[in-house]
Amino acid sequence: MEKFEYMKKYGHEQLVYFFDKTTGLKGVTCIHDTSLGPALGGTRIWDYENEEEAILDAFRLSRGMTYKAACAGLNLGGGKTVLYGDPKVVKSEAYFRSLGRFVQSLNGRYITAEDVNTNTKDMSYVAMETDYVVGLPGKSGNPSPVTAWGIFMGIKATLKEVFGDDSIKNRSFAVQGAGQTGYYLIKYLLGEDYLDKNFKVEKASKIYFTEINDDHIKRMKDEHPQVEFVKPDDIYSLEVDIFSPCALGAVINDHTVPQFRCKAIAGSANNVLKDPAHGRQLKERGILYAPDYVINAGGLINVYHELQGYNREKAVGDVELIYDRLMEIYKISKDQNIATSDAADRFAENRIKVIKEIESNYIKR
Repeated sequence: MEKFEYMKKYGHEQLVYFFDKTTGLKGVTCIHDTSLGPALGGTRIWDYENEEEAILDAFRLSRGMTYKAACAGLNLGGGKTVLYGDPKVVKSEAYFRSLGRFVQSLNGRYITAEDVNTNTKDMSYVAMETDYVVGLPGKSGNPSPVTAWGIFMGIKATLKEVFGDDSIKNRSFAVQGAGQTGYYLIKYLLGEDYLDKNFKVEKASKIYFTEINDDHIKRMKDEHPQVEFVKPDDIYSLEVDIFSPCALGAVINDHTVPQFRCKAIAGSANNVLKDPAHGRQLKERGILYAPDYVINAGGLINVYHELQGYNREKAVGDVELIYDRLMEIYKISKDQNIATSDAADRFAENRIKVIKEIESNYIKR
């Protein structure tokens, strides 16, 4: 991969390598676009096969964060940090404090948070060395329940678009991944522990789930035996109303698109389309797709409120606006006869363009 050509093609601003010989910390931070504000994106740890794989992940994820923030109406750009290593081996106080030093060196251009294989405890170590971290204990905390609440709201919007009624009742779901966000989503689909107590409690008629972590499988079977486990390869072909991908990305691809028998796809995983063409293929097959970076913005919206003084009720209220945002994107898709994924891109790009253009007016605050 020719990195400068990739950055030019997709509009990335900065790619920063860092290494700490004391702790073994090694990784990259990618800043995609800061037109709307400082880049915000989580730090993930993954045992990548090689450096190229890690950098491509950072490129794709940071760009997704830009579009996510733009569609969510936030004054943020997109960034991402990926660390190479086995999370069971590398994590320590010093490791994350070293990361904090590198984040601080970017002087506010980038704000980090938890992501895959990092948590609020890890971020508390990062916060010992930098002002530019969110998702801390005692503030917004674990983002998974809030992200899942946004997915739940997005599912209701998607049901409204497909069936003319947003009720969960009498609907069936296939949830891929039940570790964090998928776990909480299933609880909401079962009518449990709503974040907004004013919502009418509804229960799905049937929920299937799949998972590769034995502990997560056991937890779901113990807590919710009515939720039926299926093998990972079988989740795509289930005849359900909603397929909800809540694990890793690229699960909508040449192999899976022909298998889908759902009415719509709406989940929390990032970059679920392996290629933009797959969003158009779903449209051709009559499957409504809730663009991932729109429906899964709940966690980002939640931590964004830390920058303004965290208020849980207000944060949850803003997360619920994902419903309206999706309905707007579905309307663009219908009016322009384009895939919902393309409609979301146009929505995000238009907001970035308009905000950049007004910057020439008078003096910036």
